[in-house]
Amino acid sequence: LLFRRRTDALEVLLVHPGGPFWKNKDAGAWTIPKGKVEPGEEPLAAALREFTEETGVAPPRTAPIPLTPVRLKSGKTVHAWALEGDCDAGAITSNTVKIEWPPRSGRYQDFPEVDRAAWLTPAQAAEKINPAQFPLVHQLSTHFNS
Repeated sequence: LLFRRRTDALEVLLVHPGGPFWKNKDAGAWTIPKGKVEPGEEPLAAALREFTEETGVAPPRTAPIPLTPVRLKSGKTVHAWALEGDCDAGAITSNTVKIEWPPRSGRYQDFPEVDRAAWLTPAQAAEKINPAQFPLVHQLSTHFNS
């Protein structure tokens, strides 16, 4: 979870999933850059790798702040760390994923895993992020307000 501090607010970088299913979805669709931990891979190393894959940006070399994991409706657990840094949200470039589209057509197309990113305050993030992931933003916000 990349964050930056502005004089008037904390901001977090969220990403919007790419592909046709997410094209017209906004509220509750945004997420932190994340992905699957490969066998033998440390979770923090996976988080840094996934950040780069989904944004095209190298993660900053700042001290990671561990956040308490959250559980998604799917049953998956998201382990996350916060890193202070900055990037141009409008210039991200994501890896692609192959998706059968239209569904059950037998045709596969490449779509960006992430189609855009934005810097948001915690209040703005609360409106956009997958609700199960908002506790990560809240933890970070609490970390700086305590």
